[in-house]
Amino acid sequence: MNLCEQQTLDRRISVAPMMDWTDRHCRFLHRLYAPHALLYTEMIVAAALVRGDAQRLLDHDASEHPVALQLGGCSPTELAQAARIGTAAGYAEINLNVGCPSDRVKNGSFGACLMLKPDLVATCVRHMKEATHVPVTVKCRIGIDERDSYEFFSEFVDAVCAAGIDALIVHARAAILGGLSPKENREIPPLKYGYVYRIKQERPTLPVVLNGGLIDLDSVLAQFEVGLNGVMLGRAAYYRPALLAELEQAVLNPGWQVPHPAEIVEKVVIYANHHASAGLRLHSITRHMQGLVVGKEGARAWRRFLSEVAARPDASPETLYRGLSLLNAKIAS
Repeated sequence: MNLCEQQTLDRRISVAPMMDWTDRHCRFLHRLYAPHALLYTEMIVAAALVRGDAQRLLDHDASEHPVALQLGGCSPTELAQAARIGTAAGYAEINLNVGCPSDRVKNGSFGACLMLKPDLVATCVRHMKEATHVPVTVKCRIGIDERDSYEFFSEFVDAVCAAGIDALIVHARAAILGGLSPKENREIPPLKYGYVYRIKQERPTLPVVLNGGLIDLDSVLAQFEVGLNGVMLGRAAYYRPALLAELEQAVLNPGWQVPHPAEIVEKVVIYANHHASAGLRLHSITRHMQGLVVGKEGARAWRRFLSEVAARPDASPETLYRGLSLLNAKIAS
């Protein structure tokens, strides 16, 4: 990616990095719904890239682009090396995770706990920017534990801005590292959108993307009215990927149509056949398709089909056509 392409990376609609969910097969599916949304990898630990099988960890399909790589870590040197490796692998952005509240991440001294070390985060960002020509961004919370004042958040943002971040992505809740599970951390701490709005108002040139509590078209569109540069959706998009198509149409491409389930299945079958030759089980792909027809007649039967039939070790990609018959859908000729 050259510098011109870097400047035009569209952040208006993106899908959050979600551990164990947004793997390459999930991203392929989401791309079918939203051709222009910015997709993110699961968080990949920088040390694993530097010392392990980087090719396996970073392998992805060209159709996923634009796709950003999220890194976890606290070593400026390792993060720089990982950023260099990710850039060579073709990723459009390198993102530093400063928001994950899980114990595993906390024990590794990175994720949300890094908000307590803004100078270290800034050093990491500087090293990453020196190692790559693509945008370097930070995804954070508004605070951590009892440190959730606007002043604390603003000082953290000042530090990473001084280091030259290209965009700030904010999950607008504090991370509670003592006593709450990752799931509870997505639901219990109150959303404070006002912090994010104020950050944008006080730093108008900084691209700011809001994450957290965005579940439908109206809640997303409201964020553009207050001047934010983009929104990042998580489980709302995963459980109902058609929402991505609605956002593609409303925000990115007015001519886009929400794909029919039959269209999605046809493309997934082709994709799955390609990967089947390498020994990939169909379930690795179809586990991300539970929300194909959410809220429609036959949705429960579809989910049962995926768990009982498509998940069998010997299931072929064409098995998916049988599932469509449960929805009275016809494969387009």
